[in-house]
Amino acid sequence: MAPIKLGIIGYGFSAKCFHLPFILGNPDLQVYAFLQRAAAPDEVSEVKGWGHCIIDYPDAKHYRTADEFFADHEIELVIVCTHNHEEFVERALTAGKHVVVEKPFTNTSAAAEKLIALAKEKGKVLTVFQNRRWDSDFRTLRHLYEEGAFGRVTEAEIHYDIPSPGWIAGWGKDYSPGQGMMFGLGSHTIDQALVLFGRPSSVIAFLRSNRGMESDIDDTFTIILQYSGEQKSLLVTIKTTVVTHMKDQLKYFVRGTKGTFVKYGDDPQERKTMAAPGQAFSTEEAAGMEDESTWGTLTTTTQFDSKSQQYDNSCEKYVGRFPSIPGYYRGYYQNVVASIRGEGKPHVDPTTARDGIRVIELARESYARGVTVPFA
Repeated sequence: MAPIKLGIIGYGFSAKCFHLPFILGNPDLQVYAFLQRAAAPDEVSEVKGWGHCIIDYPDAKHYRTADEFFADHEIELVIVCTHNHEEFVERALTAGKHVVVEKPFTNTSAAAEKLIALAKEKGKVLTVFQNRRWDSDFRTLRHLYEEGAFGRVTEAEIHYDIPSPGWIAGWGKDYSPGQGMMFGLGSHTIDQALVLFGRPSSVIAFLRSNRGMESDIDDTFTIILQYSGEQKSLLVTIKTTVVTHMKDQLKYFVRGTKGTFVKYGDDPQERKTMAAPGQAFSTEEAAGMEDESTWGTLTTTTQFDSKSQQYDNSCEKYVGRFPSIPGYYRGYYQNVVASIRGEGKPHVDPTTARDGIRVIELARESYARGVTVPFA
């Protein structure tokens, strides 16, 4: 079967560090075109910043205007790696193309709903690049949760802390939708909570500006999700702070009626792609393999055999390091190919991404009013 021809919008950090390394080497995908507004340089020495697509991909088409890019009927899949997601997603779907869009999906849940409806109308795949579902630590946590290692989960903390990130230095004082850490790192952790536990019944949030200036744009947040029905005893806390001096950052603390899991450290895939932007991973499994020193600690009274790492009715309580499942970002695009070819559904349903945006909206409402807000 012929490879799917894809066009990438934007040629910067997102495209070179998070998308191309996991597209290259996939025989089912062809890097066919780019939309990069900068003119092609006359000399390689003139290239600045993240470079130019025509230098790195001389066989690909280079478009400088959106009209020309979307008019190319050969482009089957569009990958949106820019900030103005909504406009490009709408134009791509209208032009009859499948779409992968960077997170955050949109600035508002209403905009997300509009795009989801358009994709359905056009019969095209629309999915959001929630790549951290393929992080080593989250794959491990999800495995333990689905295998019942915790029993009924009563409390979960999902952290994504980062000490004084340089990229928030330019943030101003006045907030507008799409700004802040909830739309940034929170897009990942809120998504993980929704994947594991589904929609909450209510949201309460506490927002802060800890970067040394008074601002309505959050750089630090705590969101608490409460549930109902069979999950009425569940409390999920999602946290990010820019004031965190730790060798290995806390990622997860999950406990339930039969077990507990504590995880520090992060997935190595991002560091490796940033060290060699735009380069394909030569060994898929090794790229996402965590060091043993950051494996999580599992305590469980479910029948778990520490030798085989399997569940067995003959064993008793287990306490120890649980080997991390390798991270596998490449799996995201393998799923996209399967979805386009009708061999499966997108693992990242855009409705879940829409719900994540809704959680952020309700979190801001909760903080502004100082109340718990029902999810609706």
